[in-house]
Amino acid sequence: MRSRIRSTTRSSASPSSRRKYHRRVLLEEIEVIPYSLPFRDPYVTARGELNERELILVRLRGEGLEGLGETASLALRGGAGVDEIAAEIRGRCWPALLDGGVEPERIWSAIARCRNRGASAEALAAVDIALHDLVGRASGNPVWRLVGAEQANPVVCNATLPAANPSETRRMAEQWRAQGFRTFKLEVGLPGDVTQGATVRQTLGTEVDIRVDANGAWSVEDAAERLPALASHDIELAEQPVGTFEQMVELRRRVDVRIAADESLVSPFDARRARHLGACEVAAVKVAKVGGLGAALEIAEVMPTYLSSALEGPVGIAAAAHAVQALRYRGGDAGVAHGLATERMFSATVGNGVTAEGDRLLVDDRPGLGVELDEDALAARRLD
Repeated sequence: MRSRIRSTTRSSASPSSRRKYHRRVLLEEIEVIPYSLPFRDPYVTARGELNERELILVRLRGEGLEGLGETASLALRGGAGVDEIAAEIRGRCWPALLDGGVEPERIWSAIARCRNRGASAEALAAVDIALHDLVGRASGNPVWRLVGAEQANPVVCNATLPAANPSETRRMAEQWRAQGFRTFKLEVGLPGDVTQGATVRQTLGTEVDIRVDANGAWSVEDAAERLPALASHDIELAEQPVGTFEQMVELRRRVDVRIAADESLVSPFDARRARHLGACEVAAVKVAKVGGLGAALEIAEVMPTYLSSALEGPVGIAAAAHAVQALRYRGGDAGVAHGLATERMFSATVGNGVTAEGDRLLVDDRPGLGVELDEDALAARRLD
């Protein structure tokens, strides 16, 4: 089924006026493309296993320009599938966007209209990213400047190791280290996870940082038993060890490990509540999970934050890397590596975004996100 929807309203603006940052951008067409990317190795966590990641690409067009957005189906978290999210973007977000166009300095207003029509966070994220990219291209500004950064700096990232047996864990750890990575996130919460932590520490030595992510799979009792054992191998933090903020509060009374909230923290309201309860010290923010760049940076104003991917393709990763640039100006940089190197876990891609160099992503000053699609690769990976 074709996923392209056109507006009956056309812009008559001259080419010279399209670059003005203060002008309302008139939208003309949206294309919503479900697609998938295959993993090099099975992606195994306490929540399940993936062999490919189902994603949605949004192409938002207006005044001769195109803005790209992307979101993920958070299937392992019980989220909606790509068909449902795509239907929300077409049926809820697109009519809301046409109701007034987009004012470059009020992207949040367009997103609020989509939210008021019942769009999910995943749908909002794709549209929010596409709007930022479109406005950036229209104004000649990189997205990082639109969201408040004064300059772009390299984004230091962690490697991600799915749950695996010791020999596979050792192989993957050595591969990531050979690429220059110095922080390693281990997917834990399954039998053998303490051995996994020991394997990585023994393989890589003391010069690397290790963090663990249980995806909320542990009970407080399990976490209170497993975390000290893992901490004996020197871990920098535990991401979502238990399911709720209340459980995190109880766990922090029992273990001395820095805790980051992920699955349980999906909005600025959640961040304020977590801070009030003393549930965690850090927020692990996924743009697709919280509903866009604006929501991600609002969370960073509440508590220290690092950006993590929802296993998106080049557009989603580029958007998060641009958002990282604004963290220091919002006062919310957690000072740890970001989880944005996950594109390297795929055996295919659909475009070129930010440049990867060792354990860093390099963000430049091209207008918008600076992503260029490979149309043939995208056509080969489409799901519709």
